Amino acid sequence: MTGTMSQYTPTVEYYSNGLPLASTMYASSECFPGLNLNPLCKPSEVSYTLIPTLADFEFLPVHRNDEVAGCNKEEQDLVDLVDVELGQEYELVITTYAGLYRYRVGDVLRVAGFKNKAPQFNFIRRKNVILSIDVDKTNEVELQNAVNNAIKHLEPFGASLIEYTSNADTSNTPGHYVLYWELCIGATPILPWVFEDCCLAVEESLNSFYRECRVIYKSIGPLEIKIVETGTFDMLMDYALSRGASMGQYKTPVCVKLRPMVELLNSKAVSNYFSAKCPKWFPVWATLK
Repeated sequence: MTGTMSQYTPTVEYYSNGLPLASTMYASSECFPGLNLNPLCKPSEVSYTLIPTLADFEFLPVHRNDEVAGCNKEEQDLVDLVDVELGQEYELVITTYAGLYRYRVGDVLRVAGFKNKAPQFNFIRRKNVILSIDVDKTNEVELQNAVNNAIKHLEPFGASLIEYTSNADTSNTPGHYVLYWELCIGATPILPWVFEDCCLAVEESLNSFYRECRVIYKSIGPLEIKIVETGTFDMLMDYALSRGASMGQYKTPVCVKLRPMVELLNSKAVSNYFSAKCPKWFPVWATLK
């Protein structure tokens, strides 16, 4: 229910008809880091208390670009479990009983509080940038927030977003972002200009580097939304499972890069729409006046 998985919370709340939702643990393939000591709290308030005896936990501040292994300076940048600061975001680094040594899990966590002296963390996102064409760098949280803003344009028509993913299409120049949406359509038809507004809403929600590239340098083309057939994301999951993905751990990728997956999504697109105009962008000096 945290990070990009929070997009499913409204759907689960709808079908559960008021039953409490419990996010009990924070676990990964590499380790079982912690527990939610208040499992019946609201999804937006979920935090996990890391159990110090389950592994050796260290933390790399997310504003650092250093790699962990192979350099003494980089090792000094690591923060111990007892030295993390409230509100700071860190990438989790673990040493496990099974033999992983200073392994970067790739999860970004934010310190939410403390239980006795053990820190409690919110799961924020995966660390890797998922979309980039020029100097722009868009991560999971930013894309999720942009999609949330865009789908508000569909609510008056009784439509809802079932699933989505993205791709940075560089097959043409300039490259552009592509969002693949699978929708539950209501009784009211959705006109093309509504989807164009959705495209613009996504672009307006992205960072200033993206918007500067779109508006000033023209190095990124208009964002595209492709509407895919119902069941497309089930096919995407079947393909991933056929390639060895775990059924128990499969999550829809926020960004697809494998050519067969992109081709599958493109083959199931029933319509596509582009931003009809550029997003707003103001230089930094203009905002300081």
